[in-house]
Amino acid sequence: MDLVLGLRLFVRGAVTVLRTPRLLLLGAIPALIVSVLYFGALGTLVVWLPDIAAALTPFADGWSEALRTGARLAAGAAVVAAAAAVAVVTFVAVTLAVGGPFYEKLAEIVDEGISPVPGAVEPSWVRSVARGVRDGLLLIGLSVLAAIPLFVLGFVPVVGPVLAPVAAALVGGRLLMIELTAPALQRRGLDFGARRRLLRTRRLATWGVGIPTYLLAAIPFVAVLAIPAASAAATLLARELRGEPTDQERPASVT
Repeated sequence: MDLVLGLRLFVRGAVTVLRTPRLLLLGAIPALIVSVLYFGALGTLVVWLPDIAAALTPFADGWSEALRTGARLAAGAAVVAAAAAVAVVTFVAVTLAVGGPFYEKLAEIVDEGISPVPGAVEPSWVRSVARGVRDGLLLIGLSVLAAIPLFVLGFVPVVGPVLAPVAAALVGGRLLMIELTAPALQRRGLDFGARRRLLRTRRLATWGVGIPTYLLAAIPFVAVLAIPAASAAATLLARELRGEPTDQERPASVT
């Protein structure tokens, strides 16, 4: 089953990174820098969340305390789900934009550890940064657009506060894979649109890697380890989607 395959690829990516200090360092430095900034933003949202929820539900001011509290809890859940969907995707987009060359190198090391990529395109440092910024802006735009229906979904009575985070994980997980597979697929000559189409062919496998990445990246500072692990896993996913081997090749025996 593709979903289980994706989960296995995520675990393998995590094990690969945690066993290789060089890969962990390559992926952790940019993620740590951006994590500090996002942690401050998250703290600000938490502090202001009651006021934001109250401002979004002025119609509930005259309701009974129980109904007013329920409405504001739903509003708060909607804000958190939408903000989380935007924050996690933009966090990865910003991290990869800041550390584009780091993640290009990480993907290359994972790739070459399995088998060489024929005709690999090796972009310059400047092109890596430019690609990261361009693709990051596209993903930020997509995540903001996705946050609108998620915000509305959060207001649906009873089921909204549950469905909104689930939908956010599904949407966010796929968006993260568009970005995290970029270094590996860019080496194979695939642009942003081609990556989206390729991931669409194996949605469950994509979610198998993307959803745990989304959930872990939403935890402050855990993302410092999650992003390098997910980057390695996304490289394995890219190989799987392209029909390339994903297992470590054994050296040929000498007879």
